[in-house]
Amino acid sequence: MNITVIGTGYVGLVSGVCYAELGNRVICVDKDAGKIAALQAGSIPIYEPGLQEVAAANAAAGRLSFTTGLAEAVRESDIVIIAVGTPPMPSGEANMAYIDQAALEVAEAMNGYKIIAVKSTVPVGTNERLRELIGSRTDERFDSISLPEFLREGSAVQDTMYPDRIVIGADNREAAATMTELHKPLTDNIIVTDIRSAEMIKYASNAFLATKISFINEIANICEKVGADVTRVAEGMGYDKRIGKSFLKAGIGYGGSCFPKDTRALIQIAGNVDYEFKLLRSVVEVNQDQRFNVIRKLEAIFSGQLRGKTIAVWGLAFKPDTDDVRDSPALEIIQYLVEAGVKVRAYDPIATSNFQAVYGKEGVVWCGGAMEAAKGADALCLLTEWDEFAQVDLQELQNTMWRAILIDGRNVFKEEDLLGTAFIYYSVGRPA
Repeated sequence: MNITVIGTGYVGLVSGVCYAELGNRVICVDKDAGKIAALQAGSIPIYEPGLQEVAAANAAAGRLSFTTGLAEAVRESDIVIIAVGTPPMPSGEANMAYIDQAALEVAEAMNGYKIIAVKSTVPVGTNERLRELIGSRTDERFDSISLPEFLREGSAVQDTMYPDRIVIGADNREAAATMTELHKPLTDNIIVTDIRSAEMIKYASNAFLATKISFINEIANICEKVGADVTRVAEGMGYDKRIGKSFLKAGIGYGGSCFPKDTRALIQIAGNVDYEFKLLRSVVEVNQDQRFNVIRKLEAIFSGQLRGKTIAVWGLAFKPDTDDVRDSPALEIIQYLVEAGVKVRAYDPIATSNFQAVYGKEGVVWCGGAMEAAKGADALCLLTEWDEFAQVDLQELQNTMWRAILIDGRNVFKEEDLLGTAFIYYSVGRPA
């Protein structure tokens, strides 16, 4: 099939590359001429394991190309997938400006029947509104499809090629059949629904996963007070098939581009129809507060006297295997420490430059390695569970630091790992 993907952000780029891997001819479109030039030269602007290799192979095979020319790409394609950003506004609602602009440009470029699929995460009713918007600008026949994505950063290529399910929201049987055929090589778990249900499935899925994370973090906080071990509690819960093992790892809360944005957006969607989503509001509040457990532990250790202390921070990305720092707990933790007069020494294997672009470069010593960051530190805060950190020599780390104090915000280490060291060790939801 001939496919145009509008938007070369995380979702658009990964989706376009993987559709090409299935043997389709794919044109990826973006307004950012610099980004397109880099992609044409073989440079991938995001860190995602496996993406570079798959993109290069399909570009070399002639199945994948990149352009700023939306109109020409649309005319050459049978399916147009809109995957532009829907960033949150101050209210929490999704900003639909980029979606609307893309839809208008598609309408003006139409030269025959197209299937227009929205992969961006959008409020319920958006596809119907876009259908009216496009229909008001063209006489060409088209069908509107909701095609929500369920990618996890750090495993997006794997998730695309081996998905748990594909959801297609459509009210035209032939269009749904075409989209089913496109995705049939990926999985037999293809769910065709009405458009509004497909739009809601995306929000409901992310909100439920965010709820599991906040729930286990609340359990962890109770475990600390009663002397239980949240890792054993989660293990025991996970064997129940009704609960499952995934997303039951206690830590300092979720971040990234999806869960924070989608939970806030769903609260607003509910509010717009006069429904107060009390549970989800609590999920967001718990997650926001959870990251400050690191600060509370530091303040307890140093009796509230943080000024002048040197604190090492390992991990700036919101999760491992990505360079994404959006809504990373490290942003607020480091900002608090700097404002408290702490000397922060920070390191991340991949995400430092992205973090600096958001946070700024001043007030922090940016280090090129984990041991360099820990050198002379009064305490170390582990905020992202990169494999590199789990494999460090703890005896060497102890000798590098001024004081052997380790706050493990992701429960990377086990009790047996610390045997033979002098570390004062704090984790999340486990006995001290």
